[in-house]
Amino acid sequence: MPFIIAALFCTGLFFIACDILRVPLLKTSKTVRNLSKRQRTKTGTLEIWLRDLTMWLSRFIRINEYKRLQLAADLQTAGMNVTPEYHIAKALVKAVPVGLLAIPALYIFPLFAPLIIATAITFYFREAKNVQARIQQKRNAINFELPRLVSTIDKTLEHSRDVLSMLEDYKQHAAPELRDELAVTVADMRSGNYESALTRLEARVGSSMLSDVTRGLIGVLRGDETRFFWSALSVRFADIQRNMLKQQAQKVPGKVKKLSMCLLVCFLLTYLVVIAVEVMSSMGAIFG
Repeated sequence: MPFIIAALFCTGLFFIACDILRVPLLKTSKTVRNLSKRQRTKTGTLEIWLRDLTMWLSRFIRINEYKRLQLAADLQTAGMNVTPEYHIAKALVKAVPVGLLAIPALYIFPLFAPLIIATAITFYFREAKNVQARIQQKRNAINFELPRLVSTIDKTLEHSRDVLSMLEDYKQHAAPELRDELAVTVADMRSGNYESALTRLEARVGSSMLSDVTRGLIGVLRGDETRFFWSALSVRFADIQRNMLKQQAQKVPGKVKKLSMCLLVCFLLTYLVVIAVEVMSSMGAIFG
């Protein structure tokens, strides 16, 4: 009974605080997000709660200025349009509920409490480092398409040395990851120095392959003879792309084996259920 009274009392305080602070109803928040022009899919109730909690928690997080700038640059590179404080708060919101499960575990099965705490810490660091994984994924996607860009530049240089036009034309047919970076670079080139824009592109992506491409483009801007450079670069990038495809192909058999095992288990379960039903029917007929 005291527990029920305490729960009802806390619930009442929660609703009073929401009314005083003018917190919008869950239906209101959900409707606003679903009617947003950028929102293509409907937002779930749990997601609404987690976002609001993350936004509230991010106000109290303080980060070292150097680390904040570095994390902000990484978030921008990864294409995550959030603040560093929000990113850290999101990791905490996902990890803390798991860690709180250690409290009842101490009374039910104390040996599980350290394991739960370790799991919560793992969740936090995995979510906090998620930005690095997204950067690496984006970098790999850009590297995979660079051979086609280099081949296009090599053929275009036979009749034109306009770097801005080359990048702008290729942007229309590029993959999303490279298209976004080229769009920023083209706008940067139109508003400033061409070489500086290419240097910033290299710094944003942080790819050694893209560094070779930007170095060649800067050479074209300076009027250097780069025909042999692009031909050699095209051959080398084609070999790298071939190795990437081999690595992707090597991962496929492992996935196929897992799916085959799942399918085999399903077939076995089907036969076992049929056999079990028949055996139970026979046992019923014998003992009936």
